[in-house]
Amino acid sequence: MTAPAPGSPVADSQITAHRAALGVLVMCTVISAISRGVGESFAIFLLPIAREFHTDRAALTGIYSAYMVALGVMSPIAGTIFDRLGARLCYSVGMAVFGIACLLASQVSALWQLYLLTGLGGAIGASMIGMLPASSLVSRWFQQKLSSAMGVISASMGVGLLVFSPIVQSLVAQRGWRGTYQVLGLMLLAVLALIQFLPWRRIAAGAPEIAAARKQQAADGQAWTVSRALRTPVFWALFGVMFCTSVSTFAVSVQLVAYLIESGLPPLQAASIYGLVGMVSIVGTFVAGSLAERIGEMRVAMISYGSTIAGVAALAALGHSHAMAMAMVAAFVMLFGTMQGSRGPLVAVLSARNFAGGRQTGIYGAVLFGMGMGGALGSWGSGALYDLTGGYYGGFALSAAGAACGLLLFVTVPGLRGDALTKVCRA
Repeated sequence: MTAPAPGSPVADSQITAHRAALGVLVMCTVISAISRGVGESFAIFLLPIAREFHTDRAALTGIYSAYMVALGVMSPIAGTIFDRLGARLCYSVGMAVFGIACLLASQVSALWQLYLLTGLGGAIGASMIGMLPASSLVSRWFQQKLSSAMGVISASMGVGLLVFSPIVQSLVAQRGWRGTYQVLGLMLLAVLALIQFLPWRRIAAGAPEIAAARKQQAADGQAWTVSRALRTPVFWALFGVMFCTSVSTFAVSVQLVAYLIESGLPPLQAASIYGLVGMVSIVGTFVAGSLAERIGEMRVAMISYGSTIAGVAALAALGHSHAMAMAMVAAFVMLFGTMQGSRGPLVAVLSARNFAGGRQTGIYGAVLFGMGMGGALGSWGSGALYDLTGGYYGGFALSAAGAACGLLLFVTVPGLRGDALTKVCRA
């Protein structure tokens, strides 16, 4: 097929669509980074809140567990809101709820109020401005480069951790945890005001050829619904991967800063390492996607989950080898951190391609319900094991077990073993 001549109407239209697609990707990337950076900052608040309320670790990590449960429950709800009421309302409501929750969290007088505000309110906001609406919008603008676009969005979550972790730690040191929540709340409300000026109708419309395919699919009665997707093994395979991966990740991440500080690292350095884990996940996101195209999903999964388990082992060794502390930290960051973002983009792409059109966002939200449940189990379980054993090693064992179960799914489920599922998606 002959390429359109430069300067022709067809060529100009393609350039305009390409620029629009990049603009949507940038917007989704920035907002996703804000969502992840603010939402994951609770790990930095853990010790200051513990000192003020004199409570046990399980009660505190329970706040984050409540956040993950609510995030999981809200994901299909937020997806349905997006599908039925549109992108502008979804992002605006989410940003408003998130900002107000942070402002009110700065005024709490009891721990249960943090469960309500940081746990429930934060989850409602994060679900409506994070990966869920971003993946739906990006899938409307990218077709051949969808994997790369999803990788960029997922990498933005690592950027959010990298940028916000040291900032939040510095704010906590200067203003206290209450003053920090005030700053975060005002920032989110400022972003809410700015996004009102975006061309939402154009953003939600998508690329003309993709929009036409979606309309044709709906006219043919082939549009996916949540109930129809629930009857497919592909859906449950993706759900299981997100659940197990989330258990593995959050059993470590929610207590990482506290563990590093109690292991002798200065608080700002501990927070910076937490952010660095997010930064190197950017590399893992891109490398894993490229490798999957060459060696297949199962081999990438073996590398990914194996590295996660090795990284957890290095972190556990930190408590026994102070002379090699920084070497163990470096090994943890490279092994655990690099692979932290390698599974999410794959699931997002497979969900978008398997369940394109119709209630696509709601279906992906239902998949992410597994992430919420796994994150709740991982974060609460690590806190409970800390209280039970007086140390962090039970949580590390839980993380390794989650990674092993995620790998087991890739090895045993036909839809995830090899390239079978990818071929279905491309058909």
